[in-house]
Amino acid sequence: MIILGIDPGLRTTGFGVIEKHGHRLRYIASGTIKTGTEGALPPRLKIILAGVSEVVATYKPSCAAIERVFVNVNPQSTLLLGAARGAAIAALVGADLEVGEYTPAEVKQAVVGSGKAVKAQVQEMVARLLKLPGLPGSDAGDALGVAICHAHGMDTLALIGALSPAKPALHMRRGRLVSS
Repeated sequence: MIILGIDPGLRTTGFGVIEKHGHRLRYIASGTIKTGTEGALPPRLKIILAGVSEVVATYKPSCAAIERVFVNVNPQSTLLLGAARGAAIAALVGADLEVGEYTPAEVKQAVVGSGKAVKAQVQEMVARLLKLPGLPGSDAGDALGVAICHAHGMDTLALIGALSPAKPALHMRRGRLVSS
């Protein structure tokens, strides 16, 4: 199964693509979609939409996951980040992908083991878990962390399903565990 992770940002949106085979994770690709710092919002959102669509077309993921927006000190920054996230989600659902959503703390917990880990710790663990020759860039590393978090979440769902056959089927929807 191929999983696409997205770390949304208006200037730079990170993406990470991994393959999950049983309990093994394998790195496929990662990178960034850059919109720059200048220009009107709509053309920059179009770049994100087109960039994420291109990544989906290139790597053909089975599912995707994206980091949730957290509230910044600056409300305007939060709104702009939400717009960038919306453009990325539109590209994912436009390709008929199920999209998991995770908070930064959930990603850090899944990758490092602590929801209060710093970016450098996430990058280091992503490199170790995926056996990368070096550290990924900040945005790409965060996106790979989101993909790893989703992969671990899928393992948890499978375990819950195996332990409770009398309960209805459970799956992730918008980052939450729900029954069918």
